[in-house]
Amino acid sequence: MAKKVQDALKDIISLCKRRGFIFPGSEIYDGLANTWDYGPYGVELKRNIKNLWWKKFVTSRHDVLGLDSSILLNPRVWKASGHVGNFSDPLVDCLACHERFRADQLLEEKLGEGCCAGKNFDEVHQMMVDNKIECPTCGKTDWTKPRAFNLMFQTEIGVIEGEGNKVYLRPETAQGIFVDFRNIVDNVRPRIPFGVGQIGKSFRNEITPGNFIFRTREFEQMELEFFCEPGTELDWYNFWRKYCFEWLVNDLGVKREKLRLREHAKEELSHYSNGTTDVEYEFPFGWGELWGIASRTNYDLTQHQNESKVKQEYIDPVQNKRYIPYVVEPSLGVERLLLVLLCNAYEVEKLENDERTVLHFDPKVAPVKVAVLPLVKKGKVKEKAEELYQKLLNRWNVEYDETQSIGKRYRRQDELGTPFCVTVDFDTVGEGESDPAKLGYVTVRERDSMKQELVAIDKLEAYLFEKLGC
Repeated sequence: MAKKVQDALKDIISLCKRRGFIFPGSEIYDGLANTWDYGPYGVELKRNIKNLWWKKFVTSRHDVLGLDSSILLNPRVWKASGHVGNFSDPLVDCLACHERFRADQLLEEKLGEGCCAGKNFDEVHQMMVDNKIECPTCGKTDWTKPRAFNLMFQTEIGVIEGEGNKVYLRPETAQGIFVDFRNIVDNVRPRIPFGVGQIGKSFRNEITPGNFIFRTREFEQMELEFFCEPGTELDWYNFWRKYCFEWLVNDLGVKREKLRLREHAKEELSHYSNGTTDVEYEFPFGWGELWGIASRTNYDLTQHQNESKVKQEYIDPVQNKRYIPYVVEPSLGVERLLLVLLCNAYEVEKLENDERTVLHFDPKVAPVKVAVLPLVKKGKVKEKAEELYQKLLNRWNVEYDETQSIGKRYRRQDELGTPFCVTVDFDTVGEGESDPAKLGYVTVRERDSMKQELVAIDKLEAYLFEKLGC
């Protein structure tokens, strides 16, 4: 399985490094397993993703507020949420090569999502034996019995080491929202139903991270907790399922046929959930979870009320009643969505006498919106190109490129997913044997069709704004 995944992703991984999207972490020191650095174009792509999510899910909605909670929280938060006692995976060792893996992931790769739901460790072990699960490293089928492995990263706070100073790096951003629920209600005074969204880093000590950036130990979440009156949660659950799915298709340009909604069976549901759906994407290595949308009932706020002894009730001023709100949670990983957009956009096109690699990004997510390319790197052509570049920089992320032939520069921008290239030539500035009718015009090349159009410089910004849609 590992070799198939490597073969399916190797071209995208190679492009990401070659074009400055994603680099292996700590590479000059032989790396650190499954850590990744986002280069000049990768960081722009991530920023666009987060900005688009924030606009759609927070600032453009009247019923959602923003929050940025701390990564380090009081350890009692994780006791109340159940992470200290229950946030563990079944770890197994191959007796032949001694590599370690998550038993549930090995079984799901062969039997499908949810096959381990509701199973205890003894039952998981028997499933490993009955299905002759092979080690991805050596191919043997001899395994230890599963044992619990807590996924939280532990650290110390303060200058003196000891049990009393133990804290955890948060494994999710959700609990920061729940512990601030009372502050938001008392001080900002929103009316239910309302949501709280945040974007932030989370950390999970995954046993077997992999598939490039699909599963990593350090990642960013874009998470929303939507508080509603008990009895209305399933209506909101269905609303957010549709809202999230349509945002992927209509706003980000993800191919609809590559997405599906997978409703969790009853035996798969967490004990606190009365409805959970995964938005899945068909990656090169198969279908995988992109976005989880869960109706969490009032579990989290109730747990924090019991542990903290601080009331988490909402007083409805219209109905004059008290209740602990129910919660619907759409939770999405930035890196996982970034991988979806790369896979969704990547194509090697066969041309008549050539081929080109292109990333068909929706303009809203493209890291570079426009490239300015002077036909020559001297004289009036260069001067006009630099002037135009500086002007366009005030509105978009624009790249200036004057090295190599114009054809190679087009190909380079295709690999970056740049929607439009603007070429300044002798006709633009009236040099040499230029065409007077083209004076003051530039050539605009569209990425996907490769068609070229003459546009007057004084109308270029308006032209690009209409085409880019941003």
